[in-house]
Amino acid sequence: MNTKLRQFFIFFIGLGVSIGLDQFTKHLAVVHLKGQKPFVLIKGVFEFYYSENRGAAFGMLQGRQGFFFLIAAAVILAVLWAVYRMPAGKRYLPLMCSLFLLVSGAVGNMIDRLTQKYVVDFLYFKLIDFPIFNVADCYVVIATFSLILLFFFFYSDEELEFLSFKGAKKESGR
Repeated sequence: MNTKLRQFFIFFIGLGVSIGLDQFTKHLAVVHLKGQKPFVLIKGVFEFYYSENRGAAFGMLQGRQGFFFLIAAAVILAVLWAVYRMPAGKRYLPLMCSLFLLVSGAVGNMIDRLTQKYVVDFLYFKLIDFPIFNVADCYVVIATFSLILLFFFFYSDEELEFLSFKGAKKESGR
């Protein structure tokens, strides 16, 4: 199997595993937490607390399902384009992992929005009264911070040229 094909294979396997984990944890939340009192893991610090979020992060923009679908679809298409254009090799593995986490989070929450019209949230840091979130949200946050670090401190501008449309024109001979 050539390197580029292996890269795609790893990306999509990682995608499937991480989306599966997100959906499995949400299923467990529905089965064991819905309609129940919160399950206290560490008193006053962390709880499993069932919530149905019809908005964006932290409950903002309630009821705008079409908007969220379009944003998620745009992110997914942009990431797939980047993965397609990404050079093969170990140097780009951190970027590949960050991108598959970003897409996993977007797809995980998109599945909920399409099938239920809300996203199941269940992780609650009571100590700081942080908004309730889920595994897909963790993926998006981790991916976002890692992408910022990678873009500013790990990759040079030349190494990221494949992301530019100018670089795409060079390759196509225009």
